[in-house]
Amino acid sequence: MDLIGIILWPLKWVVELVLVGWHALFTLVGLPPADGITWVLSIIGLVIVLRSALIPLFVRQIKSQRKMMEIAPELRKVQEKYRGKKDQLSREAMSRETMALYKKHGTTPVSSCLPLLVQMPIFFALFSVLNDVQKIAKDPTFSGVGLLNNELTQEFYDAKLFGVASLHETLINAVETSNGVAITILVILVVLMIASQFFTQLQIISKNLSPEAKTGQAYQMQRIMLYILPLAFIFSGVFFPLGVVIYWFVSNLWTMVQQFIVIREMPTPGSEAAKAREERLARKGKAIDSSGKVVSMEKYQAEQQRLLEEAERARAAAPKRQQPVGKQRAKKQAPKQQGPKQPAPKQPGPGAQGQKRPSSGGAPKPADGSSSPDSPTTS
Repeated sequence: MDLIGIILWPLKWVVELVLVGWHALFTLVGLPPADGITWVLSIIGLVIVLRSALIPLFVRQIKSQRKMMEIAPELRKVQEKYRGKKDQLSREAMSRETMALYKKHGTTPVSSCLPLLVQMPIFFALFSVLNDVQKIAKDPTFSGVGLLNNELTQEFYDAKLFGVASLHETLINAVETSNGVAITILVILVVLMIASQFFTQLQIISKNLSPEAKTGQAYQMQRIMLYILPLAFIFSGVFFPLGVVIYWFVSNLWTMVQQFIVIREMPTPGSEAAKAREERLARKGKAIDSSGKVVSMEKYQAEQQRLLEEAERARAAAPKRQQPVGKQRAKKQAPKQQGPKQPAPKQPGPGAQGQKRPSSGGAPKPADGSSSPDSPTTS
């Protein structure tokens, strides 16, 4: 057994368990065990079981996509910050800031691809199971890795849809054997498989993206992949066995219906689908409150009034921010702020303080103690 076979072994065991379980159920209700429709219904049952098990991952995918849309403006700021910088240090800094942003909001780009990443190994496991069924033509004692024993493997190998198309037959095999009915069935299923994949992706990028998300680089990549993926399925569908094509088509139908329900009931805020949902609710007298719940219009209006009052009170209680003033403007405004300049009080001259006014009885006495020349002398 090769490395890929070792990796796929547990998944093949699960695929065989589900297939055999549904086959036993349909046989119990009266369908022929070796008929092609019985095994086709078993494959559809496999899709139902696996896709139901992936619903939690699908919900996580939606939440991750919402968070990626919310942080798209911040991611663009980081990209603009390092635009044109191709040195190693700038690239490492940009990578660190981007990863820190993902960690802060609890999301990664891989999270939005989880259902597809988980489903692909199961898809290859089913492909391997159907390919192994062909080995019974060379070795009648061959059986699967699990509950698909030799008898059931022989029934699977002999089963034909509408009595003409084997489930392990590919489009190339049908062309080689000139099986016109099998070619028609395979071509129709491949076209339906590609169309369902295209429509599912188209409804996401046309209705469930906000205007901000439609301006980013991720949106451009999604538009490119919208047209590239169908081309890839055209070439790969030629090599898919009929059973795998049926599985992939039914799985695409599941995705399309699931996506339609999500876009209708849980659209991305700001998208066309969100506006359409608000209009539908408004016609019914309902609206979406701040927590995302559907409430009556009266409750919605009361909540909006309460939020408005709280915002006004918070604005009134917040301290007013003083507008910063430049140095030049401050110098110009300084005289206006201080008002008109008052004249300084007149100061007395030197020696004015402490000088006595002369009395009317006579002249002042000289400071050296000598008598005045006008004073009378005594004999």
